[in-house]
Amino acid sequence: MQFEGLIPAIVQHARSGEVLMLGYMNQEALQLTLDTKLVTFWSRSRQSIWRKGETSGHVLRLVEVRQDCDGDALLVLAEPAGPTCHTGAPSCFHRTLEGEPVAERMPQSVILTQLSDLIAQRAAERPEGSYTVKLLDGGVDRIGKKIGEEAAEVIIAAKNADPAELSWELADLLYHSIVLLAHQNMSLEAIWGELRRRHS
Repeated sequence: MQFEGLIPAIVQHARSGEVLMLGYMNQEALQLTLDTKLVTFWSRSRQSIWRKGETSGHVLRLVEVRQDCDGDALLVLAEPAGPTCHTGAPSCFHRTLEGEPVAERMPQSVILTQLSDLIAQRAAERPEGSYTVKLLDGGVDRIGKKIGEEAAEVIIAAKNADPAELSWELADLLYHSIVLLAHQNMSLEAIWGELRRRHS
């Protein structure tokens, strides 16, 4: 893609879909992003090239760049290494129009990616006393038993017509299912891919 001047670049978390920030790129910044696989912008205030995270270490690792239908905006899909916002927030879009902070991240399904990442972290670091580590150490038998129990409890909650109980039990079922994925060295993206395949 060739363009002159600056073009807005919306950065989106490649796995969760969360919008992380808005920056501007010139042709040089885009080329550096593609070459280094680290998201790079043109700073309008400093009038210079800057790589996101060059001082904090919270870089954005490039996954893909897309252009919009008019070719006048970019969508940058990236994996953040830490918080994206200079305030320490995961996303720069963490305030209401009145300036009030919002705790809820968008989309809400981002929690599944967070949970998957936390489970992967537990698997790598093996903290003492971690329930997740105990499940992983127990293997398919222990994890599978818990999934069976949670699935039965989901059915009971549905039979009881209790929304609070049902959401609680489904959350447990999702958690244990993601632990099973981690044990099998599979990612959530494998499930999303299968769902897309079925419904394409």
